[in-house]
Formats: sequence, C-alpha cells, structure tokens
Amino acid sequence: MADYTTSIEIAAPPEVVFEYLTTDAGMTAWMGEHAALDPRPGGAFAVDIAGYPIRGRYLDVEPPSRVRVSWGIVGSPGLPEGASTVEFRLTAVAQGTRLELTHSGLPDTEVPGHRDGWQHFVPRLAIAASGGDPGPDHWRPLADGTTRNHQEQP
Repeated sequence: MADYTTSIEIAAPPEVVFEYLTTDAGMTAWMGEHAALDPRPGGAFAVDIAGYPIRGRYLDVEPPSRVRVSWGIVGSPGLPEGASTVEFRLTAVAQGTRLELTHSGLPDTEVPGHRDGWQHFVPRLAIAASGGDPGPDHWRPLADGTTRNHQEQP
C-alpha cells in the first residue's frame, strides 16, 4: 500500500475551505458531478467523479481544521468503496489556508491514477474556495496508468 501527499495554499480562510469539503454544493464546485455528503463521523461520503461512484464514510470532522474520509470506487476489485483514506488538513496562514492532503492505503496500481486526479482537482479547489470559477471539468481518469503534466494545463 502507498500514500500520495500534496499541499497547496488557498486564498480563503479555513472556515471557507472547510465548507468545500463538507457540503454538496461546495464539493461539486471543484470535484464531481454529484455529491451526497453527511459530514459527521460515520456519515456518508458519496461523490460521483467522471462517472465513477466514489463511496466511503466521514471518519473525522474537526471544523475548520481537519476532514478525514474513507474512499473507494463502487464495483472496483482494486479499490472497493471505503478501502483507502483521504485526509484534508487545513491550517491558517497569512494568505489564507494551507491545505495538506494525504491519500493513504492506495494499492500501488492505483497511485498513478489518483495522483493524476488530485493534481487536477486540488488546484480547482483552490480556485473555487477563493471565490473563482474553476470552469467546466473535463478530467477523465487515465486508462494506462500514466500521468498528465498539470503544469501545462490552463
């Protein structure tokens, strides 16, 4: 099993960023076409991303500094629902919030695709939470396990 970690600074206070991790409208502003969230320990975490039903549970909800959810894909033998864990840590900084994301418990075969997804979605979260419009989302998972260079995308 492997972990993927990334971080970004967001020009919004932690209380605002937290809402983008715990509300249906907030989540779908940056990731997914549909969300049904119940942000309390044991509550449902359901987001449909590019046609993939991501399902899990909220494990920890500590406003406005931490959200941890179980994560997996309905019907996936490699990463069934709830099989991995995603943790968002929010820390106030001078310019807003430093978000640190750790996706842990990923099978090695799942790391490239999830890395590609997080490299796409975390900057969209930063745009949305700071009051911008990240625009339409055309991201699709990579079938061959390679990654895109997200630095080159607009």
